[in-house]
Amino acid sequence: MAMLQPRVVVLCGGAPRHVYVANRLCRSLDVVAIVQEVGRRVTPAKLASLAMPKVAARKIGRWLRDRRRYAGNPEARFFFGGSEARLERPELMQRAEHINDRSVFDTVQRLSPDVVAVFGTSLIRPPLLGQGRLGMLNLHGGLSPDYRGADCTFWALYNREPEQVGCTLHFINAGIDTGALVAHICPEVCEGDDELRLFWRAVRDSAEAYVEAIERLARGEALGQRQDRKGRLYQVKDRTWAAEREFVRRLPGGVVRGTSLPPRVTWFAAAAGGAC
Repeated sequence: MAMLQPRVVVLCGGAPRHVYVANRLCRSLDVVAIVQEVGRRVTPAKLASLAMPKVAARKIGRWLRDRRRYAGNPEARFFFGGSEARLERPELMQRAEHINDRSVFDTVQRLSPDVVAVFGTSLIRPPLLGQGRLGMLNLHGGLSPDYRGADCTFWALYNREPEQVGCTLHFINAGIDTGALVAHICPEVCEGDDELRLFWRAVRDSAEAYVEAIERLARGEALGQRQDRKGRLYQVKDRTWAAEREFVRRLPGGVVRGTSLPPRVTWFAAAAGGAC
């Protein structure tokens, strides 16, 4: 008897890379809904932080840097070529101001998916946390536990560790990128590559692993290995102008000179007793 496709709800952001991964999941799996988070909730604490000159300067600086780096929408060109970055199954989409809005939880509860597949949203909080018969997976743009949080491709290159460039598929728990590991996906790394190209290449390769991971879970394979150390959490505020200047000094060519690494995927089986 043929294996039934697992039912999947996708929770994602709206950037081209998020759309690409959602499309790849739709092509191979029974995706029953795609929820795109379209905003970031503004809290009183966030508003108060903008009154602090250092915080405001950092946020403005990051906005200006990203505006320059993303001019001409290179991310859409990488993932979609000359085509528009759009969902192939728009009828499945619903938008949410915040991923933890009650409407998102209600959708997931109503559809009762086997797997909730996450990429590019805010941190998942209860009661949404823990949904999915087989679990809730996240695609993180760094190799956990050593590279958790934000800008992990930048920090792996900054630390002269190109072999640590990649993405992690992991089960979601209450921490930041601390759930049980399912797979590490490392892209090809060559001299002349830059941060964004490497990050996007890792995401593209990870879309294939994402499909495989869900299919393996649906077949009953025990995936998910507890992270054995705390590692390091990089925050958005850590990427200062001083760090940017030091990066250019250390790696004027973008990556370690002479680097040539093949693409590779490492899978993590659950220990006896299941994923933690």
